[in-house]
This record gives sequence, structure tokens and C-alpha cells, in this order.
Amino acid sequence: MTKPPDLPEFIAMTDEDYMRHALELAGLAQEAGEVPVGAIVVKDGEIVGRGFNAPISRHDPSAHAEMLALRDAAQNIGNYRLVGCELFVTLEPCLMCAGAIMHARIARLVYGASDPKTGACGSVLDAFSERRLNHHTEVVVGVLAKECGLMLSNFFALRRAQQKAS
Repeated sequence: MTKPPDLPEFIAMTDEDYMRHALELAGLAQEAGEVPVGAIVVKDGEIVGRGFNAPISRHDPSAHAEMLALRDAAQNIGNYRLVGCELFVTLEPCLMCAGAIMHARIARLVYGASDPKTGACGSVLDAFSERRLNHHTEVVVGVLAKECGLMLSNFFALRRAQQKAS
């Protein structure tokens, strides 16, 4: 049996589709008691790296979702340079993660919720607009921002309620 000719061989996923995958990973972080942030790395339409926040459980201040997704992608690709890759993350990256994104040569960063306290992609500062740096990642802001922000605000509201009750 052959496929009808009017159906495409490959249906491209949208930024929203990829961000939904990152949100699923953020849910895993939340289940583990971590701040719910998830990230994926995509190359040529395929997810090659996944990560979610784990600094508490790993006792590692660098175990942010982005860092873990970049590490996973680098291992899967076999190169620390992730040329041509895109990173989707539910929360605006911090300065540490922005630096790693630059060093990895990520072509495109897509994030959901802005971070007015530590965001380094336009909120507090904009590392990617610094022309003196040698790599410039395209940045797309606000994909599924409401869903990403709601997950974070619900998490922190629950945490405040738990602290108040104890």
C-alpha cells in the first residue's frame, strides 16, 4: 500500500510544537522539586538534546535546563559546536546559559517566558546584542509565553504557600 501523493512526506514542527516538548521537560523538573524550566536542542527538525532544571538534585549550580540540553546535544552529535542547531527553552536564559549558547554556536534561541530578574536575552541585559562578541544567535521571544509563565508562577505560588504553612 502506498501513501497518497497529496500527503507530505514530512510535516515540519512549529516553534510552538517544540516549545510544548520543552514544557513537558519543565514538568519533570517540577515533579523533582526543581524550578520548572525545560529545554530542547533541535537540528534539522530532529530533537537532539533535552534537559530540565536540576541544580538542587545534582548539587550543581550549572545544571540549568539549557546547559543540560546543550550537553546532551553535544554528546549526541559528537561535537561541542552545535552549528545549525536551535535551542527552545521555557524561560529566558541567564548570563551563564547565554554564554554557553554563544560558545556552542547555537543559530537560533527561542524562549517562552521572560525573566525580569536574571534574563540575559533582553530583560536585564542582552548578551546577544553585544556586537563585539564573535557569535550572534538569532533570538525569538515569547513562544507560548503565557503557558511557560503560568507554570513558573504556579510553582512559586505553591512554594510560598508551603513556606507560609510551615
